[in-house]
Amino acid sequence: MTLQAGALGGPHASHGHPAQLLIVEMTRPAGVLLGSGTVPGAIHHSVVVVRDLEASLRFYRDGLGLELLADRQVDGDWPQLLDAPSRRVRAVFLGDPRVPDDHSGVLELNVFEADVPEGPPASPLRSGFLLLSFFVDVEATLGRLASLGLGGAPRRVTQPAPNGPLTIATVRDPDGLLVLLTPGSITRSA
Repeated sequence: MTLQAGALGGPHASHGHPAQLLIVEMTRPAGVLLGSGTVPGAIHHSVVVVRDLEASLRFYRDGLGLELLADRQVDGDWPQLLDAPSRRVRAVFLGDPRVPDDHSGVLELNVFEADVPEGPPASPLRSGFLLLSFFVDVEATLGRLASLGLGGAPRRVTQPAPNGPLTIATVRDPDGLLVLLTPGSITRSA
């Protein structure tokens, strides 16, 4: 099995859509199928449980440029499936409406009806989930986030890539999640 990082549809900064969720494309040798016969091609969506939905929308929608795809209340057995505190969740889906959700990563912000404890403070690198990554115009996005008072002090590095060096940056969302901003692929040639 091979993993490749990328985003289908490419960055959309020039179309008024400055962010797109970075997805991971999985390929396997021909003839290898899962039990259901379905072969995964990409991460469908990522979920972030948030404490302040409005602050998170300002960060991801207004700062990064994702668009609202859906906003709904969903009842389900979330305590059984997710160890959630309630059976009702508000699910807000963000992404690029021009790209079908089976071809592009979608970000889902969740607010549960019952209170969810605050996550741990930012810590040194450890195993487990690390970050969300978005294709954006890095400097323009950092400017928008700064004008909104969001993201904190960005960290920047210049990284070698197949198409020449890229300056990438990290910021924190309102719940402390690390978010990587990249202007293009660090793994694929143009």
